Amino acid sequence: MDKDTVKGTIDDAAGRAKRQVGEWTGDTKTQVEGAAQQVKGKVEKAVGNVKDAARDAKHDAEREHINKP
Repeated sequence: MDKDTVKGTIDDAAGRAKRQVGEWTGDTKTQVEGAAQQVKGKVEKAVGNVKDAARDAKHDAEREHINKP
C-alpha cells in the first residue's frame, strides 16, 4: 500500500469528522474546511491507488519477462 493511500485515508476520515462537527455546531467554516480535507484525502487515496497499480503492473511485466523461455 502506498503512503499516499494511507495519508489519504487519514485525511478523508479527519475531514469527515470535522465536517460533521461543523454540521452539529452550525459552524459553516468548519464544515467547509472538513469537506475540503475530505476532498484532499480522496485525491491522495486515488494517487496512491494509481501508484500501486503502476507498481503492480511493472512487477507483473518483469516477472513475465524473466519467466519467458
